[in-house]
Amino acid sequence: MSGSRIKRVGIIAKPHKPEARAVVGELVRWLGDQGVAVLLDRDTAALAPDPVPTAEKPDVPGKVDLVVVLGGDGTLLSVARFVDDREIPILGVNLGALGFLTEVALEDLFPTLASVLAGEYRTSRRLTLTTRVLRRGTVVDEYLVLNDAVINKGALSRMVNLETLIDGDHVTTFRADGLIVSTPTGSTAYSMAAGGPIVYPTLNALVLTPICPHTLTNRPLVIPDRVRVEIIQQSPHEEVFLTLDGQTGCPLQYLDVVEIRRSPRSIVLIKSPTRNYFEILRTKLKWGER
Repeated sequence: MSGSRIKRVGIIAKPHKPEARAVVGELVRWLGDQGVAVLLDRDTAALAPDPVPTAEKPDVPGKVDLVVVLGGDGTLLSVARFVDDREIPILGVNLGALGFLTEVALEDLFPTLASVLAGEYRTSRRLTLTTRVLRRGTVVDEYLVLNDAVINKGALSRMVNLETLIDGDHVTTFRADGLIVSTPTGSTAYSMAAGGPIVYPTLNALVLTPICPHTLTNRPLVIPDRVRVEIIQQSPHEEVFLTLDGQTGCPLQYLDVVEIRRSPRSIVLIKSPTRNYFEILRTKLKWGER
């Protein structure tokens, strides 16, 4: 695709990665040579050899034309929560093993970035979820989710009862260790580990995957992304938690309702120019190996 000229690039790195310090310094210098301004969050700026403009991490995406994420999929998920309605493109660069979200390898960083600055790149638009917690009819928490919303029991709890409705229609009450509501992007994360299907990342669908269900015929369910999912916490004496993208969340009380809908916001990821989605699947999941 070809977009407006990129004048300012945000850089957010996983600060404890050994490779990050060298990459951040080189990237800041390279962008300066291209006449592109940079903005770093404070942790990333501590890795730069010279003083650079900084902002708080949540503020970076709203002040730049492109965000470069240096780290792994978890680092990119943390950044995705802060992307505003401008849908700033994210270039995810993996500093370790190839990622599902950070699909650009470190050795491809500068050739890929050169193409992006020239307007020659492809993107993948990923749906997100608005996840709300309602307590006695009042919204007490709200989150933006790229991968998944997970309701699960505490470490010492027994199985929990999770009444599930889709557009107001009763589906079932899952008696299980938990329930995962996943986007296609998140279908290769916790949902896959719990036995859920791999869903092509740009499909308009959601996946409901029970975690260790008591009834073995409770199987993962693929549903349209236009529906409203409601999950009612029906276990009065158990510890139950809601976790979003594996990074944030809250405890759930008895009869709390978790309402999940497709968000009007999308996350725009810049695609690797050298790898397609199926190559990433083969590499990450070791398909075809003996």
